[in-house]
Amino acid sequence: WDDPLDFVAAPEHPLARSEAISLADVALHPAVFPGGNTFTHHIVRRLFEAQGLTPNIAMSTNYLETIKMMVSIGLAWSVLPRTMLDEQVARLPLPGIQLSRQLGYISHTERTLSNAARAFMQLLDAQRDDLAQAPAQRLT
Repeated sequence: WDDPLDFVAAPEHPLARSEAISLADVALHPAVFPGGNTFTHHIVRRLFEAQGLTPNIAMSTNYLETIKMMVSIGLAWSVLPRTMLDEQVARLPLPGIQLSRQLGYISHTERTLSNAARAFMQLLDAQRDDLAQAPAQRLT
C-alpha cells in the first residue's frame, strides 16, 4: 500500500516560516535523511538529482523517531511518513511534489509463522483492504 511522505521542519524553522518554497530552497538547509540503505533515502535523493540539486545531508539514521526529534528541535529538515506528523513538526508544502513509498510485508514460505505474526498480517491485510475501498465509498 502507499505511504505518503512529506517534507517537514520545526514550526520555527526558516523553511516553515516562508510563504512559498522550492526544492532548491530546501537543498540549501541541513537535512537529516533516512539511512542510505533505505528505500525512502533513495526516493528523496532521486527527486533532488532529477532537478540537478544536491541535498545538504548533515546526518542520516534509520530511526524515524530520531529524525522527527531532530527536526522538531530545529536541527534540520527531513522527509517523514505523513502518519508521523503532528504539532511537533510543520509540513513543508512544495508545489508539484508528491512523494510516497510502497509498504508491504514478506514471509518465508518454508517457515511456520507464529500466531502473533499471522494475526499481525491479517490486521495489515484488513487495513490495506479498508484503504483500497475508501475511494470507492467516497464516490457512492
